[in-house]
Amino acid sequence: MEKKVKRIGVLTSGGDAPGMNAAVRAVVRSSIARGISCIGIRRGWNGLINSDFVPLTSSSVSHIINKGGTMLYTARSLEFLEEAGRAKALATCRLLGLDGIVAIGGDGTFRGALAISRQAARDGMSLRVVGIPATIDNDIGCSHY
Repeated sequence: MEKKVKRIGVLTSGGDAPGMNAAVRAVVRSSIARGISCIGIRRGWNGLINSDFVPLTSSSVSHIINKGGTMLYTARSLEFLEEAGRAKALATCRLLGLDGIVAIGGDGTFRGALAISRQAARDGMSLRVVGIPATIDNDIGCSHY
């Protein structure tokens, strides 16, 4: 029997794209409606490595969908490309008690999501990872459907 998801992290990574705030808001509100707590990870994968996070509630994501950029900020992370950087990120996931991560971004974000998912599995950690496309580079296939 699978373990019930109780807490997830949400992050935005790479370049800013339209709809990132709307996606964060939808993740948070959908999670709360299902009894799942949500943690915002600031500055993408870099924030996960450096424990830069904030609890998210319905009120904290109110009035963000009409704002540009992303309320969680975004960054690229060279450290995350290395196994040691991802190990630090997984340590933060354990510290926060995350059952999953929702990664919002483009191709680089999705490659990071795949890498952390694979490393978590190798380490025997159950971590669900979901990607939401948000890119101006058109680098995520089939996202126009």
